[in-house]
Amino acid sequence: MIGTLQRGVIAGLKTSWALGKIIFPVTLVLALLQPTPLFSWLIDFVTPLMKWVGLSGDAAVPLVLGNLLGLYAAIGAMLTIEFTVKEVLILAIMLSFSHNLIVESSVASRTGMSVWLMLAVRIGLAVVSGLLIAHLWDGGHEAAQYGFITHEAAPPVGWGAIALAALKKAATGIVQLVAIVIPLMTIIQVLKERHWIETFSRWMAPVTKMLGMSTNTSLTLAAGFVFGLAYGAGVMIQAAKEDGVSKRDLTLAFIFLVSCHAVVEDTLIFVPLGIPVWPLLVIRLVTAVLLTMAVAFLWRRFEHPMRKEAAS
Repeated sequence: MIGTLQRGVIAGLKTSWALGKIIFPVTLVLALLQPTPLFSWLIDFVTPLMKWVGLSGDAAVPLVLGNLLGLYAAIGAMLTIEFTVKEVLILAIMLSFSHNLIVESSVASRTGMSVWLMLAVRIGLAVVSGLLIAHLWDGGHEAAQYGFITHEAAPPVGWGAIALAALKKAATGIVQLVAIVIPLMTIIQVLKERHWIETFSRWMAPVTKMLGMSTNTSLTLAAGFVFGLAYGAGVMIQAAKEDGVSKRDLTLAFIFLVSCHAVVEDTLIFVPLGIPVWPLLVIRLVTAVLLTMAVAFLWRRFEHPMRKEAAS
């Protein structure tokens, strides 16, 4: 048992190092860019587009922050701006699909997935969901009542303070990564060496089959679903190498996960906005299932003639 735990910790350290080399510099650069005119330019650029998805110009602030820095930054910004109930719902659903794009896409690309595919799916889902709510729902024009207000610390002044805050944020991200990845990889190692992974795969078989994937994709799917693209990427990378997950199944798994991942954290974080979070989870889950099944169906339709052509 001690040997199993040691192998799990070593695997966790190796994975943390591989992911940390991406997360630390990306987080540091983004945190340094936030006080610069570039961020202001991005917000000014996005503002005219807000009306198409039923949002005011102020909504550009949490939308840009959420997509570049993550949901916590977006929620912090939303709590300081007055929005209508409809605007809050649109922002919450859009951000649940599309957030922390640079870090999560960079980390997930370590599995061999196309960054552009992930970006296209996530941004596409965010825009389509915003458009649908904006044009199909006539209600929600009253002012939103947030569940509770959090007071953000004053932004750092001066490049020394900004650099220190950026380093602190990047270091915090690494600490969180190690705190999650090492125990997770250790548990996975125990499950593998005790052959419980096979049992878990059998339990998940109906789900993976329904989504058009092989049963050996179950671990990749579960890791991303619970822990998210960034923290679950370690398990995904290892599963792709050791479990023989095919390129097709990995692509389908990521299409599902870019739509619906880190379901606990990414759902509960919207509680301060005072909106019911269950609809957010249901919308993400249903969208992920239907989108993955549709892609799997189309993949089979195009793949079958190609196989027949190759055989002849």
